[in-house]
Amino acid sequence: MEALFEYSNRLIANINSGFTRYMYDQINWDSRLIGLFGPRGIGKTTLVLQHIKNNLSLKHTLYVTAEDFYFAKNRLLDVASDFVKLGGTHLIIDEIHKYPDWSTELKLIYDYHQNLQVVFTGSSVLDIKKGSSDLSRRAVLYSMQGLSFREYLQLFHEIAIPKFTLDEILTHKVATPQLAHPLPLFLDYLKRGYYPFALEHDFDMKLLQVVNQTLESDIPVYASMNVSTGRKLKQLMAIVADSVPFKPNMSKISEMLAISRNNIADYLLYMEEAGMITQLRSETSGIRGLGKIDKVYLDNTNLVFGLAQESLNKGNVRETFFINQLRVGYPIVSSKIADFTIDTFEFEIGGKNKSNKQIKTAVNGFVVKDDIESGFINTIPLWHFGLLY
Repeated sequence: MEALFEYSNRLIANINSGFTRYMYDQINWDSRLIGLFGPRGIGKTTLVLQHIKNNLSLKHTLYVTAEDFYFAKNRLLDVASDFVKLGGTHLIIDEIHKYPDWSTELKLIYDYHQNLQVVFTGSSVLDIKKGSSDLSRRAVLYSMQGLSFREYLQLFHEIAIPKFTLDEILTHKVATPQLAHPLPLFLDYLKRGYYPFALEHDFDMKLLQVVNQTLESDIPVYASMNVSTGRKLKQLMAIVADSVPFKPNMSKISEMLAISRNNIADYLLYMEEAGMITQLRSETSGIRGLGKIDKVYLDNTNLVFGLAQESLNKGNVRETFFINQLRVGYPIVSSKIADFTIDTFEFEIGGKNKSNKQIKTAVNGFVVKDDIESGFINTIPLWHFGLLY
């Protein structure tokens, strides 16, 4: 275990804890078993390492990644037992989905070592959900997504802006004196600000790697698909990327991809849970989330600019940004008279010349405009919705 401790301490020592993601303060770090999941590349590893550096004793804490070659010959359960015998109290396991039968061993660790706290992360929601049935009574699970515009401003440009609620945004309470002209930075965020690794070199190449690894490896492995099905996922992703936005026609897709019509809904759901797309559902009177799929978007605007350059459409970018930022804290569904409905509010998204015509019959209707710095009456700047988290 000496090599594991050495690797753990080196990573923790080198981590920068000056900026923390929105999820950092939402996690109950006192829980005995904590699961943090989300798409590849959004900063889960950095977040847990920051927690260790800021709050825990290195003497009693061990960070491991399930990808480590050490686990080719050693069980997680044995590592936990040996760690506890050495006085360990906090075990952090990254990339837990890379370890076979991980949910069973986590359950045993939880049951056998009642004074040991375990925090684990997974690269996609698929991985956690696949094993969470055994952990439902034990683990507290959290889902995280990429950077908001507000987080981007702080991480990339050291511009600190407080969070605003939806009500504050709709009533024009947003005040950002430290950001005189937001639109150039907002455009940069739309292109390359959702993933923290955009601070590094070769962002475009790394973004494609995230997409390829998710579609070719993550989904096929954990949904028990073969390699050829993984290629079908990439083709389906290309269809979505070329649309403005994509309105699913299952029969047409089935013909284009030469796959069963019955499988397409499953493929889209896998892609949504893995952070590649977002499906906009209609409002239902029953259980939330079971509405008809009205539109399919790429998950975030960085994917739009990275994958849909030849068919890039401003309207698609604007709607993608809006649904991406709002879904973190609000139930967003399709609207019968506008683009989106959130609770009792109707939202129509457009450019600076967008009129109120679409929402003239709405009781609580708002026009969300791109390319404007400030709002008035029921007109709200699009970039304001990037300050919610």
